[in-house]
Amino acid sequence: MPKNIIFQIDGGIGKCISATAVIKAIKKKYPDDNILVISGYPEVFLNNPNVSKTYQFGNLSYFFTDNIENKEVLMMVHNPYLEIDYVQEKKHLNKIWCEMNDIPYNNEQPEIYMTQRELDFFQNKYRSDKPIMLMQTNGGANPELKYSFARDLPSGVVTKVIEHFVSKYNIVHIKREDQIGYNGTTPISTGFREILAITLLSTKRLLIDSFLQHACSAFNLKSTVCWITNNPKVLGYELHDNIQSNPFTKQPELRNSVFGKFNIGGDPIEFPYNSEDEIFDVEKIIASLEKE
Repeated sequence: MPKNIIFQIDGGIGKCISATAVIKAIKKKYPDDNILVISGYPEVFLNNPNVSKTYQFGNLSYFFTDNIENKEVLMMVHNPYLEIDYVQEKKHLNKIWCEMNDIPYNNEQPEIYMTQRELDFFQNKYRSDKPIMLMQTNGGANPELKYSFARDLPSGVVTKVIEHFVSKYNIVHIKREDQIGYNGTTPISTGFREILAITLLSTKRLLIDSFLQHACSAFNLKSTVCWITNNPKVLGYELHDNIQSNPFTKQPELRNSVFGKFNIGGDPIEFPYNSEDEIFDVEKIIASLEKE
């Protein structure tokens, strides 16, 4: 009788994409069992052959009766962000996630499955005469702040990149409607699966530590990924050209740090530079994009 393996993901859409690598590793160990995924973003797992059922937080009616009561069950519901190897940035997230659940990890990578019907439907809307350069410059920061120094690209860097590439590329800017926009770009605020289809059309990609860098790993699309306070060793992929920010020029105030050094929302008192101009060498970013 197959077991029900209940795998829960507490976190954002990027964490869900990363988790598909862990699910692949789980399926290798338990090929005959059912993997039931609970998350905030079930659309990540559509068509994934390793997932038997996917559930969304807030829509779990009769979950216990249907999936746990009187059944053989294996629970994998703990948060890897609270493991000491993650807190101290010793290993990649997916390796930690596997080890905490006694799953062998063999460098499995994220997986996303798109149907040809999806691709044809969405991509026909975005084809252009110029090749597409995709940008994601801002993550899921507090909408009131608009900008998180901890993960977002400074506007001065973005403007210089646009000026360098705008004559040759259709620069598609993936953003929420409430986030910063830039002249010379095509802003896109649409659904997750549609964004994935656009990503597969792109020839260059400038990304931050957010969901698209995980998606591009799933699609084997080498990208330029900029990192400020997070560590690519823990959350990134060797496929990408991972550009770490310059060394801090100011001692940050970390009185509110608990299980991580910085608040990913970009608490202003934690800013570890004298100005945003010190965070990145924009010429290094442009050189990386030229190589893609």
